[in-house]
Order: sequence, then structure tokens, then C-alpha cells
Amino acid sequence: MSRVSAVRAGSATQSPTSSVAPAPAPAAIAPAGQRFALRVAYDGASFPGWQTQPSGAAIQDLLERALSSIAGERIATVCAGRTDAGVHALGQVVHFETRVNRSTSAWVRGVNALLPAQVAAQEVREVDEGFHARYGALRRAYSYLLYRSPTRHPLYAGRAGWSFRPLDVDRMREAAAALVGEHDFSAFRSSQCQARSPVRRLDRLEIRESGPLVVFELEANAFLHHMVRNLVGALVWIGVGRRPADWTGELLAARDRRLAAPTFAPDGLYLAGVEYPARYDIGSWPPTSPPLAKA
Repeated sequence: MSRVSAVRAGSATQSPTSSVAPAPAPAAIAPAGQRFALRVAYDGASFPGWQTQPSGAAIQDLLERALSSIAGERIATVCAGRTDAGVHALGQVVHFETRVNRSTSAWVRGVNALLPAQVAAQEVREVDEGFHARYGALRRAYSYLLYRSPTRHPLYAGRAGWSFRPLDVDRMREAAAALVGEHDFSAFRSSQCQARSPVRRLDRLEIRESGPLVVFELEANAFLHHMVRNLVGALVWIGVGRRPADWTGELLAARDRRLAAPTFAPDGLYLAGVEYPARYDIGSWPPTSPPLAKA
């Protein structure tokens, strides 16, 4: 069995005795101002995920505090994908609105001066009101890095999953082919997944080798909660010989999460890019390979 690392207005009123006409109620929503799209990268190893937390320690919390400080007003963000604790991003995209004018440098370098070293804004673009970081995304891409070695390596800790057993990569590729296309991925979704439908279109699932690493590259119209890590877990079981190559097809047909492999570690998972309509060029597509996995 492969061993893996441990496995988001009130209105004015008039006095009854007053002869002055009541003032009109203020608008319920203030003018939105400008909308910006911001591309962000982060090493998620030491954070409790993207989504805001009561502790204020999530990546969203840190970014919103930095943006608000630069803007001098409260800034809220919407992201393309809410990554879990320990998951990294090379091309996370957020949008936010503000009524203040700041330079591009302020939204990038100024914000970065207020962020920890593990989080950094990469690029910003002003966009129109039609842009939405989450609902406007056409495709998302993830990479997963798996370190294969009889012993763990400290420099891959938090940045790659680990298998101490040899892997039959060709057999894993054969098994991966059955997963590409539009399917019901119920067998690969978390029990806590809130998506209305388990059907997703997986456009690409390629497996390549880069030195001691096995690199999984996936693209889909959207992903279910834990979907990538569950797919990797199943492929690793096949790679070490615990299941045959046609097992992925059986799991798709069964639609039962209980029959599949355990969820793989978050350490090696990277949000690699997000695709939007061509008029929104914010550098988030094509996806970026993790630095450890450069070909």
C-alpha cells in the first residue's frame, strides 16, 4: 500500500408635527466604483485554506486586510476557487470593487509589502462589471506533484505528496484515460461537497515524470470538492498494483465514494490557472507549472 503524507439603510422619517417634506431615502447600495481582477500566488502549507476564518489567519483574510489598507476602505474579495488548507496557488484570481483611485503598483507592490512572504499579488487589471472571478471562469487547471522515493525528503515536505512504493506510471496513464470527458464524479467528491450536481467535464488529465516527481495535470470546466486529490488517490492505488487499470471506469459507474481510495494529501496540489473569456487578459491562462515540476 502506498504511504501518503497526512492526508473554504434606513430612511429618514418626518415628525408628525413638522411641515417640512421628508427627505428622500438614501440609496440602499452605494455606487460600486471600479472593479479589478487580481492574480495571486501563494504557498498554502502554513495556512488554513483560502476562505475567511474566525481567527483571521486565512489567505482571504490576509489579502483583504492588505487591500483595505491600500484603499483606505473595506475591500471584500471573490475568488475563482476556494482552496483547502495546505493547497497552493500559482494562478488564483480574485475580483474586488473600490471607489478610490490607486496606481497599478499600489495594488500589486503596495499590497505585497503588507502580505507575508508566502502570499503575493502577481498582476492586476481593471475589468468591467461583467467579470466575475468565480462564475465567469470557463475552465480551471490544477497540478499535483507526487514525490516517489523509499524515504521522504524534507525539501518536498508541504510541496508534494509522497509514495514510498514504486509506481507503474504507464498503467496510471491507462487508468486516467477513462476519466477524461463528461462524467458523474460522485465517487471522487467529498461528502461535504456542496455542488448541486456531481457532473463535471474533465478536459485533460495528463501524467508526466520529472525526475523523482510524478506530475498530474488536470483541466476541467469545474472541480468538485476534493475531486483532484481523490482522483490522484485512485491512480496511486492503481500505480502500486492495488487495483487494475480499469478500476477508474468501475468507480465512475458505481458513483459511490465509499468504494474509492482515500483522499490524497493536500501538500502537492496547486491551482495552476483559471481561464476567462479572451477580453479579460489577466495572465491566468494558460496554466503555470509548479516550479518544482518544470520540464
